Amino acid sequence: MAWNLIGHEWAVHLLGEHIRGDGVRHAYLFTGPAGVGKGTLALRFAQALVCANPLSPGEFCGECRPCRMTIRQQFPDLTILKAETVGGEMKVDVIRELQHTLSLMPYEANRRIAVLLRFHEANENAQNALLKTLEEAPGKTVLLLTADTAENLLPTIVSRCELIRLRPLAADRLSGELENRLTISPDNARLLARISGGRPGLALRLHSDTALGSTRRQWMDELFTLLGENLPQRFEYVDRLVKLKRSSKEERDQLRMRLREGFVFWQSLWRDVLLQSAGLGDEIANIDYRPQVEVISSSVNPEHAAGLISQLDTSTSRLGNANIQLLMEALVMNLPKGIIAQD
Repeated sequence: MAWNLIGHEWAVHLLGEHIRGDGVRHAYLFTGPAGVGKGTLALRFAQALVCANPLSPGEFCGECRPCRMTIRQQFPDLTILKAETVGGEMKVDVIRELQHTLSLMPYEANRRIAVLLRFHEANENAQNALLKTLEEAPGKTVLLLTADTAENLLPTIVSRCELIRLRPLAADRLSGELENRLTISPDNARLLARISGGRPGLALRLHSDTALGSTRRQWMDELFTLLGENLPQRFEYVDRLVKLKRSSKEERDQLRMRLREGFVFWQSLWRDVLLQSAGLGDEIANIDYRPQVEVISSSVNPEHAAGLISQLDTSTSRLGNANIQLLMEALVMNLPKGIIAQD
């Protein structure tokens, strides 16, 4: 059975070669932006490693007990770990429990596999504990880590892993895949491919999750409103958004997850402003917001737009442990002023 991923054929081929050549590494690190397919690839690899009846080496049947239980994330020799919420924190206790699990002999397969999703959210103690695991892991163990970027991890962890860097797909490539798989119109496929920035997982979520589409419209409307407001009004917006003094840890984690999504949409808008400024208006992602992009690009210099893209990228990477109030205030302070982008 094919791995059924959108793109990343080179990575599928490489991992299949490791299985076929009996050269499976003891640890892999899959990196790339959120929604690019890191977690899906790691789980497909795990499935290929435990399949009892592969159609050929490096593949999986999808029907045997290990395959079915891996798909349901219930296979006894597979452990999947992640922070409780997106933008949360993976703590050292989780890694210590994993160390105990890995010390046990495999129950059904010929190896134990641990998938650590969003490992960039692991705190320093957790990373140090995993480093010890990497150094002392039993022979019949495979660790699969995913992270937005290797730069947020201890260099000693990265050096002990086979690094698989996944990149967004070209918009035309992703658009064609979406049109065929989802049976949608070329225009809708093109819109999804561009808004998602070439990330298959995000494109699929935008298509299937109507709430996410509403969230996108809300974030865009809020950005357009902020562009026409003064600084006190912008700070009032941040106060309403954050509400830190009255929120629980769970609510703060949910806010971080919401901000992570919103920053994706805002970044796509500022990239469109850059494209429009460069005379590449036909390439913009948010084609349903073309009038607003044209208005903003006529008032904002490209250097300012590029700086906002960079600031949003930095803010996303700091969401896990930064003071959200200060982070958002710095962001809205740097937005251009006096732009009426919508009626």
